[in-house]
Formats: sequence, C-alpha cells, structure tokens
Amino acid sequence: MSTQKIQPLDVTVVGGGMITHDQILPSLYQLQRAGMVGRIKVCALNSAPLRALAGSPALEEAFPERSFEPFPALDAPDEAIDADLFRRVIEEQGRHQLVVVAVPDHVHNGVIQAALNHDQHVLTVKPLVPTYAEAAAIERKAAAKGLFVGVEYHKRFDRRSLDARRQYRAGRFGEFRAGEAKMIEPYYYRHSNFQNWFTKENSDPFTYVGCHYVDLVYFITGLKPVEVSVRGVEGAFPNGKIGYMWAAGRVVWENGAVMSVTDGLGYPDLAAGTNDQCLAMYCEGADCGAVLRHDDQFRGVQHGYVDDASGARFRFVSPDYFRLVPYDGPGLKPVGYGFESIEALVHAAAKTNAACQGIEGDEALAARQKCLAEIDQRGLLATPANSWINELVTEAARMSIARDGMPVAIQYSPSPLVRMRT
Repeated sequence: MSTQKIQPLDVTVVGGGMITHDQILPSLYQLQRAGMVGRIKVCALNSAPLRALAGSPALEEAFPERSFEPFPALDAPDEAIDADLFRRVIEEQGRHQLVVVAVPDHVHNGVIQAALNHDQHVLTVKPLVPTYAEAAAIERKAAAKGLFVGVEYHKRFDRRSLDARRQYRAGRFGEFRAGEAKMIEPYYYRHSNFQNWFTKENSDPFTYVGCHYVDLVYFITGLKPVEVSVRGVEGAFPNGKIGYMWAAGRVVWENGAVMSVTDGLGYPDLAAGTNDQCLAMYCEGADCGAVLRHDDQFRGVQHGYVDDASGARFRFVSPDYFRLVPYDGPGLKPVGYGFESIEALVHAAAKTNAACQGIEGDEALAARQKCLAEIDQRGLLATPANSWINELVTEAARMSIARDGMPVAIQYSPSPLVRMRT
C-alpha cells in the first residue's frame, strides 16, 4: 500500500435531517479541522432543513468558524422541491470523493447508485438497503470501480462492543445461547419528519433501530441469523399516516441461539433517559453459564438541571455516544463512538485513495481493490462485502411484519435468500 500522505476528501451530504445535525455534520466539521475533509456540501429536498442546520445554536457554539455549502440556497422558497438536485451536486464533485447518505431507509439505494455511477466513495447511515439483492449489486459495482462503501453501525465503535468481540472470540464467554435486546426511541420522533416517511410500507422500529443489535451480535460472535419473525403494533402519526410504532422480533442464529428484540417510538419525552436500550447475551461454557450485558441508555452519569434545556430537569447522561466538549481550540469538539465511527469510515475512503497515489489506470484500480479487500477482511467497518447478513435480516423482517409475525427463514447455500418458513 502507498505510504503517501492521505489527502482530504470533499464531502456531499445528502439529507439535512436529525442525524445530520446531531452526528454527521459536527463530525465532518471536526474532521475538516483536522485536515481530513475539504469542502462540505449539504443537499436536501428544499431549503427549510438547511436553514435549520445553518442557524443551529448548538453547531454555531461548537463550530463558530465552520459552515457548509447549501443546496438549494438558504433563501430558496420552502415550497420549491427538487428531488433530483442531489444528482446534479454529486455530478459536479470530483472523482473519488465522498457522498454521505442520510436520507430515509427506503431511498438509500437511489442515492448510493448515483454516487457510485459518478465514482464517489459512500458513507451511509444504517441499514444499507432493504434487500440482499440491492446490497449484492452495490458490492459488485463498488468492487469493480475500486470504491469504498461503509455503513455507519456506530455501536461497533463502542469500546464495550470492541472488548466484547475480542473476549467472545477468545472463548471467554463460551457459546451464545439466548438473549434480549431493546431500543425504544423517544415519543417526540412521532412529531418529527418521521411522520412523512416512517410508514408501514417503508420501515418499522425493528429494521430502523433493532438492526443495531442484530449487527452487534453478529459483530461480537460471528454467528449468522437463520430465522426472523417480527410482529408490529400500528399507530397513527399526528398527520394521520399509519406506521408501526412498536415491533417485537425474534432472531434465531445458526447455532440455535434465540434473541428477542423489542423496539418502538414511545419512550417518555420527560423521562430520565432520552431512550431505553440494552443488550443481554446469555452463554454456556463446558459446565457453567456466562453473561454479557450492556445497559446502554445509562452509564452511571446523572444530571439534575435548573432549567429544561435538555427536555427534562433530571437526565441520565450517556457521554460515550456523542457529546460536544471543550478542547484546546475554537468552540467545542465531538467525542464518543458516534464521532469515532464517522472518523473511521471517512479515513477508510481517504486511505483507499492514498493506496493508488502516483499510479494510474488498471494498476491504480488494483491498488484500491487490494486496500478495500483488506478493510472487508478486517471486519471492523461494516461494508456490503462483510455485513450483508444485515440486509437478509431486514428483508426477512419486512416480509414477516407484513404477515403478522410469520417466521421467515434465511438461507445461505447455495445462494443467500429469504423465504417464508413452511
């Protein structure tokens, strides 16, 4: 691999919603400070979310010297919707830069394909795409072009997850046999832009947030899921659209282990935790039991405030995911595994470019492909080549929830597919 200096990447973020404000844009600003990122463009359907980003008090306080290029312009009328603007912005970006996909799950594939068609590396929020066939097509196209595609499963970068992976694979926990996971997001999500896209035909709580824990068990143990069943509980958003507000899933793994996964959009907004999430894995040794338990919404920090700026006066605080803190520089800096995940994915794209500096043509392509194969093999970053089990689970879950929880089998041989369990 080339030892030449890694060059900064120009970045186009497609999507100006909550995750862009809370994690992606502040991470990119910090990486821009560090010289890893060059220009930052943010593209949305209309100007309203971009004005909210540009005028965010939190971002202004943390990054007083930073800004992004908005598409459309901030003064464009809210009613002017341009669904293809992101394509034109991507087309204008130089080859082998980075596109960040931060749009609703069911439209990921269109943005990813547009990026790959114009020779861009890709960083996408999870899950990658709704079906295995789409994931496999992305893997083939990216590999043929020597382009990095990374999926932002940030729980992989939680130090507890990394330690659990090492200890499990060293045999310290024996064999996973049964478990439970939970992620209940705040009720106020129902009043956000979720009500415009998080409808029955597009998504559900299991595939939206439960996928974190399915991926995490696979990441820790290396076990593949072989059966999924998900039962949904419907409800109406404030705008009248119908979605699954709750979901209860069961995942069966290749060694016969079972795990229940409970998800929803209904954690009390005024409760101490801003959500409720946890993972428990019960294991067996030769003649003993073992357990791995992560209580993710509470990490021993409690704050009682004199105001309601955080939504409630008493909060459980989790500084490990993403916080903006003082440092020896302007404003604030992000810390936590949410930032470290973005940093690692951006670095992987830049490292892929560095692998072929000074060479051209087929030799340069081969050098990038070699670098990408090493990233896939290492298995720390989620890529289409090493995390496609997640797309099989998503596809199976969507098939099951539409049939009131009927079990769906995942088959790996002779070729991966999902089918109703008879």
